[in-house]
Amino acid sequence: MTTASYIITFIIYLIVAAIMIGIGISQLRSTLPVGFYSGEKPPKADELTDVQAWNKKHGMMWLIYGIVIILSYFVGYVIGDSILCIIPYCGGLLVPIIIMIWYHHRLIRRYKR
Repeated sequence: MTTASYIITFIIYLIVAAIMIGIGISQLRSTLPVGFYSGEKPPKADELTDVQAWNKKHGMMWLIYGIVIILSYFVGYVIGDSILCIIPYCGGLLVPIIIMIWYHHRLIRRYKR
């Protein structure tokens, strides 16, 4: 890859990570129950045992995802031009989503009445 392609890739990853971090911050600050952004509607406040904890854990999940996206770029960058750089580039975007879905269902079991 050329220097320009690394810069363009970094900018794209940075924009995507900023969006995820923005979602996390908005969920952390929300007083109303937040959703997971998977097409399902967020639960009503009376359906949850602790709205603040629900929002905090969902917000932190999105913040961590944004950080993982940035870290996956740097790991791929360190690997360099090898085909192996695809593993952190794609893995840093896809694997956390699977973990987030699992964690969201765990939070539903924990906080939903």
